[in-house]
Amino acid sequence: MNNDSTTNDNSSKKDITRKVTVAVIGAGTAGQNAFRQANKTIKNTIIINDGFWTTTCVTVGCMPSKLLIAAAERAHEAKYSEEFGIHSDVTINGKQVMARVQAERSHFESFLEKQVDSWPDDKKISGRAHINKDGLIEVNDELIKADKIIVATGSKPFIPDGWADKLGDTLLTSDTVFELSDLPDSIAVIGAGAIGLELAQSFARLGVSVTLFNQKNRVAGLKDDDINAKAIDCLGGEMTMNLNSSIDELGTQHNDNGNLVAFINYTDKDDIEGYWQGDYVLVATGRRNSIDKVGVENLGVELDDKNRPKNLDINTGKIGDLEVYIVGDANAHIPLLHVSSDEGFSAGSSVCPDNSGAYLRKPATPMSIVFCAPQIINVGMSLPEIEDESDLEFVIGKASFDNQGRSRIMGVNCGLLHIYGCKKTDKVLGASMVGPDAEYIAHILATAITNHITVKQLLDAPFYHPTILEGLRTALRDVQHKMDIPYQTIDTQKDNS
Repeated sequence: MNNDSTTNDNSSKKDITRKVTVAVIGAGTAGQNAFRQANKTIKNTIIINDGFWTTTCVTVGCMPSKLLIAAAERAHEAKYSEEFGIHSDVTINGKQVMARVQAERSHFESFLEKQVDSWPDDKKISGRAHINKDGLIEVNDELIKADKIIVATGSKPFIPDGWADKLGDTLLTSDTVFELSDLPDSIAVIGAGAIGLELAQSFARLGVSVTLFNQKNRVAGLKDDDINAKAIDCLGGEMTMNLNSSIDELGTQHNDNGNLVAFINYTDKDDIEGYWQGDYVLVATGRRNSIDKVGVENLGVELDDKNRPKNLDINTGKIGDLEVYIVGDANAHIPLLHVSSDEGFSAGSSVCPDNSGAYLRKPATPMSIVFCAPQIINVGMSLPEIEDESDLEFVIGKASFDNQGRSRIMGVNCGLLHIYGCKKTDKVLGASMVGPDAEYIAHILATAITNHITVKQLLDAPFYHPTILEGLRTALRDVQHKMDIPYQTIDTQKDNS
């Protein structure tokens, strides 16, 4: 949960109202885990939070977006099953779709709320915290001295300067889109990252006219050009994609019926000016932390030009020799829930007298999953990172899912998998993929990287037939085959085997 603040340093006019051993600022995934862990052995612990006492994931992120995706998948399968001999007329009730999203979201929220309700009232403070120049925490009418501070203030959607004023009520972000009571007729999505791509496809499958804009000719942050091109090919038929385009102007105006709508003037990839008009503009240009507004600099924390803390211990979130921990999205290291959860646990362990458990966690293997259809994954090192290692000999094992047996049976046969293998160690360096069941392939490869499992050992495991996971075996066999070829003869960029 984000905990923005403006500076209000009036500590000289106040007396310290409370002294605590540990103060956690922010009650999202990282903050709640940190508080629970610290509170096991330290009685004098508090948690301060501004806004809802759930998490970004449950309230405005992972869960409501997957609820929308689930509805979209049902609609898509119902509408496009003619190849199986199944014909149907589909009616989408937008109000019912959004009502279920909100109801199920509330169901998930209730579990977190019940947990928070079980915490002692004197350890919970609802309010906006700011750390003043004396290193004291100001919140509501209190002035708190904490021996150790864990900052877990999360992130918020980034909105370019001026856009909020220009778009007014037609502006949506991932924090507000799930509050819609009905599906709109039309929407523009700006940003083709994970959030933008998932929501754009979901709305399109639910009958909304969707136009996706992105400044670069890329989707989902893909860094492997072949996988990116395949992803665009697989996804492009479901919505209008204006990739490699720039937004020249946007705002609101009245249409021919006198209704207030949003508009966008843009320049496309061919330098041709274009125009869009519709109900809403969903700005999905990323999320940013806001720890610069919490006052962490008054604790001696240094930030870089992107608001990321310097001297960060990626295992515990500890900042150098300071008794300050910055965890979860607040540190902008790897803004993913499983990482935030681990960081919160480790920080909460670290502040305890017996903190050995904090150092047992391995640094997380990078893994991202975009839940569009087909899914997009990145695991381990990216292709550019590998290429930057001049002495690293690698091969790329490839598997197409266009004619992969089970994928074709299910009618989801569009995809491509690249596995980057190290010739010296016979281990997986990383992978990138667009294709069906990619989320499971991501977990298998992440486990292999984390536990140093070789390609040969992966191939020794059984691959049941017929499954989509047989495509993983195809790519691994391609890696193994190329391992035996002299490295100088392999063109890792152009090989199409």
